[in-house]
Amino acid sequence: MSILPRYCLLFLFFVSQCLCSTLGLAETLPLVSPSEVGLDGDALVGIEAIVEEGIENKKMPGCVVCVGRHGKIAYLEAFGNKQVEPSQVSMTTDTVFDMASITKPVATATSVMKLVEQGKIRLGAKVVEYFPEFAPNGKDDITVKDLLIHQSGLIPDNSLKDYLDGPELAWQRICDLGLVAPVGTTFKYSDVNFIVLAKLVEKVSGKDINEFSQENLFTPLGMSESGYLPRAELQSRAAPTEERDGAWMQGQVHDPRAHALGGVAGHAGLFSTAQDLAIYAQMMLQDGSYSTSEDQTVRVLSPLTVATMTRGYAVSSGVRGLGWDKKTGYSSNRGDLLTEAAFGHGGFTGTVLWIDPELDLFFIFLSNRVHPTGSGSVNHLAGSIVNLVAGAITDVESTSQAAAGKSNLVETLTGLDVLQRDQFSQLAGQRVGLITNHTGRNRSGESIVQLFHKAEQVNLAALFSPEHGFEGKLDVERIGDAADATTGLTIHSLYGETRKPTEAMVKDLDVLVFDIQDIGTRFYTYISTMGEAMRAASEYGKRFVVLDRPNPINGVQTAGPMLDAGYESFVGFHHLPVRHGMTIGEIAQMLKSELELDVDLQVIGCEQWNRQDYWEATNLTWVNPSPNMRSLVQALLYPGVGLLEMTNVSVGRGTDTPFEVLGAPWIRGQELAQALNSNSIPGVVFVPIEFRPESSKYEGELCSGVNILITDRDAVDPLRIGIELACQLRHAYPEEWETKNLNRLLGNRVVTDAIIAGTGVEQVMTLAAEGLESFEARRRTFLLYPLDAEGN
Repeated sequence: MSILPRYCLLFLFFVSQCLCSTLGLAETLPLVSPSEVGLDGDALVGIEAIVEEGIENKKMPGCVVCVGRHGKIAYLEAFGNKQVEPSQVSMTTDTVFDMASITKPVATATSVMKLVEQGKIRLGAKVVEYFPEFAPNGKDDITVKDLLIHQSGLIPDNSLKDYLDGPELAWQRICDLGLVAPVGTTFKYSDVNFIVLAKLVEKVSGKDINEFSQENLFTPLGMSESGYLPRAELQSRAAPTEERDGAWMQGQVHDPRAHALGGVAGHAGLFSTAQDLAIYAQMMLQDGSYSTSEDQTVRVLSPLTVATMTRGYAVSSGVRGLGWDKKTGYSSNRGDLLTEAAFGHGGFTGTVLWIDPELDLFFIFLSNRVHPTGSGSVNHLAGSIVNLVAGAITDVESTSQAAAGKSNLVETLTGLDVLQRDQFSQLAGQRVGLITNHTGRNRSGESIVQLFHKAEQVNLAALFSPEHGFEGKLDVERIGDAADATTGLTIHSLYGETRKPTEAMVKDLDVLVFDIQDIGTRFYTYISTMGEAMRAASEYGKRFVVLDRPNPINGVQTAGPMLDAGYESFVGFHHLPVRHGMTIGEIAQMLKSELELDVDLQVIGCEQWNRQDYWEATNLTWVNPSPNMRSLVQALLYPGVGLLEMTNVSVGRGTDTPFEVLGAPWIRGQELAQALNSNSIPGVVFVPIEFRPESSKYEGELCSGVNILITDRDAVDPLRIGIELACQLRHAYPEEWETKNLNRLLGNRVVTDAIIAGTGVEQVMTLAAEGLESFEARRRTFLLYPLDAEGN
């Protein structure tokens, strides 16, 4: 095979730039040497050998490979042939390709997100709000997000026969489809999802996906060789795929369902070239805008829209973006070396696109692997090239340092830090009762008690402590009052004779201030301590101030089950799901409103905290909020594993790794681990383990069980881990596992009974999700920090 020398490519590129300028077309990305963008050109030479082997083994007749970094194209080569039947035609870098399923993110999902940022579609809204005909047979609960992440419960592909009587009847048959899985529970990659999304675009905008994507995406970006139904000149440059009705498909969509829908569909039908696709990739790397060398900038999406579209969403078998793949069973074409931020997609015809914001890199592999016989295969080959490209990056260290420097620019301020910065003016002239423990400290690690004691503006008059005591070290049933060495004040225990401040305790106070770190789980009792104190403030006419702190396991994700009405207790203070996705200050606002508390409430909020962030993004020091909550990993697992600790299993109290292990003398660890791992629970693996608790349940006894290892935090659903454990224990140990106290923390009779009855995990998860949508609507009223574009 012949490959054009680099100087020829540069010359041709220069000519094409001039032509583009003459014709008034947008500029393509400049072509530079690999070294200019931090790539080892000698290493990239190895791409040729991988491709040649693939062509020799008939993986594809030919391909185009394009690699870009830092706003420039560093590698653009054509290999082999674009046509071998009925005659041989060489591949060229301007070959037009049938993008197949790359249509999904580039045309359809981008169009949907455009409508989201225009306020015309909500990701959490049900599809039937925009498309009422879609409702029959249980589909009325499917949301727009369910379609985008392939958890709608729809069939992957309905019968081709459904499309043979024309588009009108095809749509009626799609509307009549039933579900093959409960909505929102199971990842099933489905063309039908995106066929429906394209119809949604049409319903909302009045334009089909072809018109809408051209008007709002391809034309503004100058992607003149991209779109549906390519014009004659582009068809003549297209790579053929297979034969249909005795003629080669060249510039006609290969997918039979898209063909039956007139060549325009949400799942397939897009055509493009490597250089056009490079423009789209660079737009995504530039947070939704594309800039030319003449400093002309076109913005097609907002930065927040791009961030929402490309972040990780846990699905039942991995992680997806909105329209994008990130890490699932369909990700073999991403290689092994891209960062967690990478997003991409593949297409059935042999197309691959991956974009990595952390590496400022895009990778495009375009082939017609189905030509001529439909038997080619390129995903693993493309993944090998991605690895070679990532390995050729020479400035990865400086890239990592830059990323680290960028993250360090954001230093979250807690409510206490904000109060201190404002010189405690919110408390000036008032007698203060402080409810806190060892977690009440500022960014520098100074105790709130010491800060209040030293501040001239603060009259600290009383101290109160929650469960685990003032220093957070006690793990006992009742805690008595104590004296504080710094101030000489009595520390009134709110986990002893009373759990609510008494009138005598607060009679000389003007304001109660609450500053304790919560961990985002309903049955963690600091919420209850705050709630009881708010009731006291309401009864005795005291002002109440909450110094807010971040939710360490993020303020976006929620997980049921909801607490049953009438089942409120100190481990279930209010009608919340197990994982509530709120800060302690937001919960205070909810309690005031929903419990109708007549209290003057002020929440001093955090600054520079994003809801989607986990604790490490705050650059705040982790302080164990309680004796057995020793790491962020344990905090993340706690909403699931913690649910079981009222039963006769050890969840690791009395070991070095509470909530990371589960076991009992009667459990067979190897069997339990094998059963759990066979279910491929996203984001975790289970390792058989033996341990001997030094305290708490089974003190001194040898327990067999499992160690829970997180392999992908973005994919972890702690509630699913807890439900999987419970269902497996019920199945394997129906006599040994005592379930009489299972509902103590679950707080939901229906879910508890389903587990005891031996119901399958997916059905239990469906039951556990009941009421979550309503809760998320309730909580919106009380949120202090912006939601992402998803709105939940």
